[in-house]
Amino acid sequence: MTGGQIGNVDLVKQLNGAAVYRLIDQQGPISRIQIADVSSLAPASVTKITRQLLERGLIKEVAQQASTGGRRAISLTTECAPFHSLAVRLGRDRIELTLFDLAGNPLAEHEEPFHYPNQDTLIEGLIYKLHTFLASHQDVLKELIAVAVSLPGLVDAEAGIVEYMPHITIDKLPLSDLIRDEFGVQCFIGNDTRGQALAEHYFGVSKNYYDTLLVSVHNGAGAGIIVNGQVFLGYNRNVGEIGHIQIDPLGKKCQCGNFGCLETVASNPAIIEHAQQLLAQGHESMLQGKKDLNVSDICRAAVAGDELARQVLVKVGNHLGKAIAMTINLFNPQQVVISGEITEAKSVVFPAIQRCVENQSLRTFHQNLPIVAAGLSGTPTLGAFALVKRAMLNGALLQRLLED
Repeated sequence: MTGGQIGNVDLVKQLNGAAVYRLIDQQGPISRIQIADVSSLAPASVTKITRQLLERGLIKEVAQQASTGGRRAISLTTECAPFHSLAVRLGRDRIELTLFDLAGNPLAEHEEPFHYPNQDTLIEGLIYKLHTFLASHQDVLKELIAVAVSLPGLVDAEAGIVEYMPHITIDKLPLSDLIRDEFGVQCFIGNDTRGQALAEHYFGVSKNYYDTLLVSVHNGAGAGIIVNGQVFLGYNRNVGEIGHIQIDPLGKKCQCGNFGCLETVASNPAIIEHAQQLLAQGHESMLQGKKDLNVSDICRAAVAGDELARQVLVKVGNHLGKAIAMTINLFNPQQVVISGEITEAKSVVFPAIQRCVENQSLRTFHQNLPIVAAGLSGTPTLGAFALVKRAMLNGALLQRLLED
């Protein structure tokens, strides 16, 4: 058998194993007969795959199903508790770490400031913090099967390489390989906004949709696009840079070099700056004299009826709505999800977004289109864990666990 034929056989094994595991994970408890019917795999193949999964402890047999004549079928369900993954959300100046089991249950959490002025300090500091976190939670840690990291910037997820980060210089950082070699487990990396969109699809407000658009407003603005249940990446692996749609040609210079990008007017720093400008001009507001003004302060004031805060957030909603309408015309999603502190004032921001979407996108695309707040913002590391979940469901990580 040639190398290509061996590769094809391995791929078929991975895909078949993934199909069986995915059915048990998403539709379990489910019998072997039902798996064969739904997957169109031969019963003998299903029996062989489920035996491997049982031996590895990745699934378990549960209570028998009611008999329909003949031998009673035993149901199968996934076994999640013994398998752990470390999910990391790497921010521009903060790091959040969570130990999850395979069901997405958080077992241990930690966050702290993390400043890394260059690539070397990023690598050294990240590996140190991963070691420290794992060492301090040995009492709950069982089998560590993966590490996953979500971060702002451009990522070649397949090669495990960070290509760009918005606040430090990066030179083709092979982050997955570095972490895999250090900890002896698979490592998955991805853009934080795309990871968040995937997490909402698996666990959050987008569970019942296959085509969704998530727009994140934090230090910048970005989008995660889910098409047919998968993160849309394209040939070049990175799409969804909605923050660099030009909104105002005469606007402020963006860090990307262009002028008037969305994130220069619809990001947390831009929102705070606009509010501070109006306050400096003497506009009346309950925010006058507020030290260390943040977006949550502005949202609370807007909800309470403060005219300055409402003006700031309506303007943000208009800018977001314009960019979202463009994206709706391109992708025709079933749902739009907004993430970020601005959702604390969704009664102010969302109507502005809605008006722009209705005025600037095709009626058939925006009719009955839900625009909702993200449901998982309280657990930012779920975006990284979603990368592990995806690797189990598509067979990439599953196959490695079966080969161990």
